[in-house]
Amino acid sequence: MATAARRPARPRRGIVRRIVGWLLKLTLAFLVVSVGMTVLYRFVPPPITWTMIGDVFSGHGVTKTWVPLDRIDSDMPRAAIAAEDSRFCSHSGFDWRAIAGAAARNAQGGRIRGGSTISQQTAKNVFLFQGGGYVRKGFEVYFTVLIETIWGKRRIMEVYLNVAETGIGTYGVDAGARRYFKTGAGDLTPRQAAQIAAVLPLPKKRAGIAPRGFTGRYAGAIQARIGVVRREGLDACLG
Repeated sequence: MATAARRPARPRRGIVRRIVGWLLKLTLAFLVVSVGMTVLYRFVPPPITWTMIGDVFSGHGVTKTWVPLDRIDSDMPRAAIAAEDSRFCSHSGFDWRAIAGAAARNAQGGRIRGGSTISQQTAKNVFLFQGGGYVRKGFEVYFTVLIETIWGKRRIMEVYLNVAETGIGTYGVDAGARRYFKTGAGDLTPRQAAQIAAVLPLPKKRAGIAPRGFTGRYAGAIQARIGVVRREGLDACLG
């Protein structure tokens, strides 16, 4: 009787083993593919992102032109650092002070603020989709570690400035510069670079040309910070 009672447990154990085996295979496949893509994008421009695909399906289309970092005016990455991530060159992908500060402000209520670095935003833009909550955030952490390890700071900034959304259906600072100022990314003035940087957090809602109200004031603050970034060497890792 005791032997007969144990027999039904064997199929269940077999099913569990198969499920675990498939999960291990899926995990291994994900690791191989994600690392492979990261290595590839170290040398090759990412051809498209999930956000771009969303714009295509929504009818906006996609306008983008890849421009190497050494052909982008140096005030543009400085403006990005001033606006988005002042410790970009000194952290390893995560600015824990900014994260803690954002969490403290959010706990007080009002407008939700993030503490994402340029590295995190690049990982999200290239490999993931917008939204998604904590699951997407977990994958963002993983890809941030990958690009910090495999790409390095200069490549991260180069990719960021080429895939970041700078307007509806507009991606990269060169496309943004041509849309707003009829010039290329290599000929931006400090004010123009600041205005593009001011658009980055909400590119579908903020005006890149003749900004008013908060966006105009924010662009002015970024422009003033560009000089600070240059003088204090906050962009030293891009040299």
